[in-house]
Amino acid sequence: MQVHAITKNINMSAQKMREVTRQIQGMPAAQAQAILAVVPRKSARFVFKTLKSAIANAENNNKAKLEDLVIVEAAAQTASTYKRFTPKAR
Repeated sequence: MQVHAITKNINMSAQKMREVTRQIQGMPAAQAQAILAVVPRKSARFVFKTLKSAIANAENNNKAKLEDLVIVEAAAQTASTYKRFTPKAR
């Protein structure tokens, strides 16, 4: 049984998010929550929020317990970029 949660449209580079997601891969969910709570990075807050959502999905939809949950995969991909345009005279 696999459960997933996705957070979209975060204004942060994927490289900064990947540094945090690599730290928690393969860990039990409770241990990953404890680690993310003390990591002093903005990206850790977003990953923590997504992890809490995945845990809630597992508990409510699949009747899983927190002790049994393990993070198999945590990924951060690139999002859409802003199209910036400065009007100029020609």
